[in-house]
Amino acid sequence: MNRRGVSIVVVIAFSLFAPMVFAQVDPGVRGGAAGAGQPLASVAANSPVGILDFFTAGQDDFEEFESVRGTVAGQPGVGLGPRFNSRNCAGCHSQPATGGTSPAVNPQVADASDSGANNVIPSFISVNGPVREARFIFFTNNGVPDQNAPNGGVEDLFTITGRVDAPGCNLAQPGFANAVAQNNVIFRIPTPTFGAGLMENISEEALLANQASQVGNQFGVSGTFNHNGNDGTISRFGWKAQNKSLLIFAGEAYNVENGVSNEVFTQERPLPGEDSRPGGVGLPAACKFNATPEDHTDVGGDGPEVLSDTELFAQFMRSLAQPTPSTTTPGGTTSINNGRALFTAIGCATCHTPTLRTSPSSITSSLSNANANLFSDLEIHHMGTTLADNVSQGGAGGDQFRSAPLWGLGKRIFFLHDGRTRLLYSVNDNNNAIRAHNAAGSEANNASFNFIINLNAAQKQDVLNFLRSL
Repeated sequence: MNRRGVSIVVVIAFSLFAPMVFAQVDPGVRGGAAGAGQPLASVAANSPVGILDFFTAGQDDFEEFESVRGTVAGQPGVGLGPRFNSRNCAGCHSQPATGGTSPAVNPQVADASDSGANNVIPSFISVNGPVREARFIFFTNNGVPDQNAPNGGVEDLFTITGRVDAPGCNLAQPGFANAVAQNNVIFRIPTPTFGAGLMENISEEALLANQASQVGNQFGVSGTFNHNGNDGTISRFGWKAQNKSLLIFAGEAYNVENGVSNEVFTQERPLPGEDSRPGGVGLPAACKFNATPEDHTDVGGDGPEVLSDTELFAQFMRSLAQPTPSTTTPGGTTSINNGRALFTAIGCATCHTPTLRTSPSSITSSLSNANANLFSDLEIHHMGTTLADNVSQGGAGGDQFRSAPLWGLGKRIFFLHDGRTRLLYSVNDNNNAIRAHNAAGSEANNASFNFIINLNAAQKQDVLNFLRSL
């Protein structure tokens, strides 16, 4: 055995089947059809009758733009702000289709000045960069980050100040320039929601059995689960698996990202660094234009319209099919198959479990007893100094993250929780996803070392082709 855990014999054996190439290149975003964004097969077949209507209504709401009072042309949603990161869900979750992740053109740049808003675009937001939310690591004391006062809450990028539908509101943006200068800000990009209903329907027993099967593995991986507070069940959504269900995930995002109060999060959201600390005064009355919750069940409605946006968001995400991988692109079937075998041999599949089985579902048959090919164990793992963001959520500490599901990876543009790179791997650029896993304190050290050091160029290319085929 080599010192990092993968057998040299195994690597040599795989090399017999590797194509003769002399340099490995990340193939980049896979071309062709999106391979995602469609409903589950049983939902597309409208089983049970009416469920497709709820999927379609949820998608419509997901794509709908919000304004403050629903009075701006083309922005019929009600409740934007007073602070927000985006004006709709699909703007951020749109690559390669509605429900996905950060697109190539960042809609937040246009959001900053829409309808007369006078926001300054922060330095970490750009047209060609990833959609981002920002969090301050610590509260400040006399303008200096206080390491005894953890923050970690989302600092919304923009306010409704200046918008034509928010007369009289005057809110300042957070102090992003100072936070950047003091290294007191971290970022998150949108997580894809394809296959989310399958993830939601994996039983606790299946997750625990998968965890037990990895005990004592040769790669030094020893993940754990984040748990919901009161009921103690395993939570699974978000970068740190901090959200238990799609309904909680949707309600929190609607309130935090769009600023819309709803039946899950019922009040307008104050800024964590200013209004919600002792001595804070909350939001000014001049910035509150609507009765709350702004999004709620329509007790006089009929069909999907009776449900709140939040409920429809959850139903839409729950009904999205898992992404369809390619068996031929990039690199051909032989390379992809070799890469998949190497992915397991070097230890990557220890965290990125290829398949987990779902439980029987009372919602629709495609969620029942199905193979969720998510490439994640849904556990949180210590990822070391390079990826640590020093923000805790639930039981996840500052360097712990959920094993990111890799299904659909071939269509993603930006990688890692903060979107810092477009590269899975590069010989010439150290800012890439695989190298970031190789750091002090990272449970992925052995696997990433095996890829970087113990695979030859042809084998690396096979693994990259496999990942981009997903």
